[in-house]
Amino acid sequence: MILIKSKKEIDLIRESCVIVAEVLQLVKRYVKPGITTIELDKIAEDYILSNNGRPAFKGYSQAGSFDFPGSICSSIDDEVVHGIPGNRVLKEGEILSIDVGVEKNKYFGDAALSVAVGKISDEKQKLMDVTERSLYLGIEQLKEGNRLGDYSNAVQTLVEENGYSIVRDLCGHGVGKHLHEDPQISNYGKKGNGSLIKNGMTLALEPMVNMGSYKVIVAEDGWTVLTADRKPSAHFEHTVAIIDGKPEILTKC
Repeated sequence: MILIKSKKEIDLIRESCVIVAEVLQLVKRYVKPGITTIELDKIAEDYILSNNGRPAFKGYSQAGSFDFPGSICSSIDDEVVHGIPGNRVLKEGEILSIDVGVEKNKYFGDAALSVAVGKISDEKQKLMDVTERSLYLGIEQLKEGNRLGDYSNAVQTLVEENGYSIVRDLCGHGVGKHLHEDPQISNYGKKGNGSLIKNGMTLALEPMVNMGSYKVIVAEDGWTVLTADRKPSAHFEHTVAIIDGKPEILTKC
């Protein structure tokens, strides 16, 4: 069931989303060769707690795996999503995807971005640029009366026109009273399919784009999702509310 939010609820979600956006920009400033992902995780957690929020990912559980130990997901190069922060040192030329969720006043916000570690190749930069552009192009389709498939098709079309592939085993989702709500939002599909876009929807949109095949595998840790061909991947995400028939990005800094 898709939960339609009131203006008051959207304002509460917005509070969490502001913290998410600020955390992403803060952590991004510290990304450089030589820093570890656990150091970045500590920076994020301290900021969230200082703003009376709760790291939504820390302690999150899913079937068949231990509770997630980090406040952020830190995914490097061929790690698509759900990378666990640890002692891995970032190296020049890598892509780091950072995903953050925050709960404040019992409402959630969720967003992600990919960051270059030092100087990266033109190929990796293009991958990041296309992934981010596909997210914004998709969001433009989220007008009242359109359908979720219009978002999905816009993302897929741009990604594949540039020779990349959309991860199909993972998707976006509703967000608000819970970190993950209905509907599930594919990043590929046909125009005109899916649920109608309605005022009061709050959605976490997140294209995950691979340089090679769309196929992915899960690492032995039960969390980290990797590209099957071990080629790089990029990930961008925003929480969006449908207000007055149009999408408003709540996690835009």
